[in-house]
Amino acid sequence: MGNEEELLVQRISEICDSISKLPSLSPSEEVDNLFTELVHLCIPVIPIDVVKLSSEVQAMRSKLIKLCGEAEGLLESHYSDVLTSFDNPLDHLSLFPYYSNYLKLSHLEYSLLSRYVASPPARVAFVGSGPLPLSSVVLATRHMQEAELHNYDLDATANARARRLVQGDPGMAARMAFHTEDVLAVTHALRGYDVVFLAALVGIGHDDKVRVVDHLARHMAPGALLVARSAHGARAFLYPVVEPADLKGFEVLTVRHPADEVINSVIVARKPQGGHAAGATAVVRPCKCCEMMQGFHHFGHGSMMEEVALEELPS
Repeated sequence: MGNEEELLVQRISEICDSISKLPSLSPSEEVDNLFTELVHLCIPVIPIDVVKLSSEVQAMRSKLIKLCGEAEGLLESHYSDVLTSFDNPLDHLSLFPYYSNYLKLSHLEYSLLSRYVASPPARVAFVGSGPLPLSSVVLATRHMQEAELHNYDLDATANARARRLVQGDPGMAARMAFHTEDVLAVTHALRGYDVVFLAALVGIGHDDKVRVVDHLARHMAPGALLVARSAHGARAFLYPVVEPADLKGFEVLTVRHPADEVINSVIVARKPQGGHAAGATAVVRPCKCCEMMQGFHHFGHGSMMEEVALEELPS
């Protein structure tokens, strides 16, 4: 690692230590300040490969991702409760401090997805929807106005909060279903979805993530699309990394690494019509729009999105 990367890892480790000592990760000034600094540290485009870091740093990173996941869940639960104090919570979503990020992420995901669908998706699943299912709501209201959205979460309390959010809008409530299930136990139902979105924190450990992906590859319908959220560079201290090679059983269509305040990378993949894709060698090729937008983004000094397209080579 270079000096910049070493300083970054050192400060992230210090923040992780401070967060782990907090009596609670529920929203508070101290919690908010620590996580805000952490996110600001990880947003700039720094060429750091977390896979190559020491085992000690890897252990810290795994611990930090779990802490981030816990804090994110508590933050979403808090704002879900705040929003349901209104007659129609959906009219007040902008109260959530990161709402604009969800608008941008959902726009990015749908823009990528729309390249590979012949018609608008009719039935969509979101795995890992949580107590504040902003991604599903934004997709349903802005991008998929006719689709049914089926939300899956392990936590019954999270689903109860999510249902209350949409009850004030009869049209939305009719299109949004909430299932308290482990996706690994869902089989036949997965064949009914045109698109499955996989939240970043479903399968925090690499083996767990691969297990979920393998399950989806076995049970999704041939031709259906998977939209998986990942992380790149220093952002991988906040969320798990999904590599294209992890998506066995899928044809990876595109990978996008945002360089603005949208933290998650996005991978779009398709389950082949003939079943699992096996033994394929992939080539990574920068797209033309990416070649035109080369540059460095650092808090407003320009903007860059790195995109790669993958195609199978003949064996």
